[in-house]
Amino acid sequence: MKKTLFSIILMLGFLSTTQAQEETRIGGFLAYGTEIENLGIGVNAEFPVMEKLSISPSVIYYFPKEEYGFKMNWLEFNANANYYFLNNSDLGVYALGGLNYSSIKVSYDDSWGMGGNFSASDGRFGLNLGGGLNFDIGSSILPFAEIKYVILDSGQLVASAGVKFKL
Repeated sequence: MKKTLFSIILMLGFLSTTQAQEETRIGGFLAYGTEIENLGIGVNAEFPVMEKLSISPSVIYYFPKEEYGFKMNWLEFNANANYYFLNNSDLGVYALGGLNYSSIKVSYDDSWGMGGNFSASDGRFGLNLGGGLNFDIGSSILPFAEIKYVILDSGQLVASAGVKFKL
């Protein structure tokens, strides 16, 4: 019991003395998902937790895709942690890991009147693993590129690029 209490006090002391990594950032980006095979648009944020670590939520809405009368809508929510291996004045390199929730809706519009209309939707939880780069260009705008693999049923590789704005 004493060892556990001492460990907790030591960890809290360590966390309280670490410096915050940087400032809060918000941004927007374009993404491409290999499972849906389509472009999407997204928003993200980055909140520093401690030196070298930030929390980064994001949302990606993939543009609707239609093939053979089937229309697919895909929306994903992400909650990632970014760990910075390198974060100097020009470049920030980070690994990411986190949770994913993907919502997919498929609908069919039978314009020929043969089989009727239908729609179905499903939501799944998955894991994100990947990495990214921030390119500091000396202004409040921070271009970035990121690639992640979403571990979900058949999986999806997502490549994205955009800008974050320093607040």
